[in-house]
Amino acid sequence: MNSGTGLRIAARIFRKPSILAPRTAIHPRLARAFTMSTKTQEPVITSIDDLQTSEARWLALKRIQYVDQTGKSRTWEVATRKTRGKAGVDAVAMGNVLRHPRRPPATLIVIQYRPPLDAYTVEWPAGLIDADETAEQAAVREFKEETGYECRVTSVSPPQAADPGMSNANMQLVMVDVDLAEDDSVAPEQRLEDGEHIERVIVPLSEFYDRLVEYAARDRYVVAAKLFHFAAGMQFAQTNKLT
Repeated sequence: MNSGTGLRIAARIFRKPSILAPRTAIHPRLARAFTMSTKTQEPVITSIDDLQTSEARWLALKRIQYVDQTGKSRTWEVATRKTRGKAGVDAVAMGNVLRHPRRPPATLIVIQYRPPLDAYTVEWPAGLIDADETAEQAAVREFKEETGYECRVTSVSPPQAADPGMSNANMQLVMVDVDLAEDDSVAPEQRLEDGEHIERVIVPLSEFYDRLVEYAARDRYVVAAKLFHFAAGMQFAQTNKLT
């Protein structure tokens, strides 16, 4: 896919509505349900210590010996996941469009505490691919678990590097659509695992970039790079009239 085609597809999926009142992509009663929480305190890191690979459940630390383009021997430290399955891909992130019969298109983002950052991250729903799953299957399952919504897959990206300077972790971006009912005032139930505390936020697509900038300015909040890059690309295309 060339860049022009990608921009046209993004423009079609995330077209800016002609009229949009602020924060109108979600039923007011549903907004209240989404903001309700069982949180009784702020998360606190109590200790940090070194971890041996043999004791780690999810990750391993390895040293790579290689010869560079000039023939010089070099080393590189890399973190790897222990959970990669048959698909050869670690995880999926679900870019999503929520479509309602009467309201403008929106997207659902999630906010959760991430201990490595000691902060709340703003992300698209995402999760690890199980051993015998495809990216599409993992996306539908994880989206249902984290958001409560049923979705349908509209596109799947090739595998992408997640953090190539530090890890061999990879992922695929799965775009999904969610068809909302006319009366969507009842929040669907999440199916979270023990230890998962995920807040759901529905954002009108016309406000996507600006809302992420607002979150980034908050204390102890960090916007995930992949999410911000996507929104910034949309904003750049609109600002420079590339669509």
